[in-house]
Amino acid sequence: MPNTVYVLNGPNLNLLGTREPEIYGRATLADVEKLCRASAKRHRLAIAFHQSNHEGEVIDLIQKARKEKAAGLVINPAGYTHTSVAIRDALATLEAPVIEVHISNIHAREPFRRHSYVSPVARGVICGLGIEGYALAIAGLASMIDSKD
Repeated sequence: MPNTVYVLNGPNLNLLGTREPEIYGRATLADVEKLCRASAKRHRLAIAFHQSNHEGEVIDLIQKARKEKAAGLVINPAGYTHTSVAIRDALATLEAPVIEVHISNIHAREPFRRHSYVSPVARGVICGLGIEGYALAIAGLASMIDSKD
């Protein structure tokens, strides 16, 4: 799977479009997936797209990406951003670059949202650009992957 980018979405992102649209917008998770697949296609990459409300499942998917030697990983850890050392530790095992994405600007929200366990192990962080942040993350990964060749 050397040309595959994993896109992992954490808890409650299955509710996009209906949960707090004033913060997260009206786009659905299906819209995010469509955007990711279109962006990946432009860069000749494949996408493995997943969402889970369960921390252990997110970790299993990170480990699967590692085992399959994914080219890169985009993660919106959602609420796990601020709480999960275990997800941080799983991401740290990847050799491939990781981009952390948030739909809202987590730095302009409640103080507890301003801390990320994921950021220190991510190559980059994109926040506050809505779902377009996912496409930008894939474009960034494509550039990193191309520069490795």
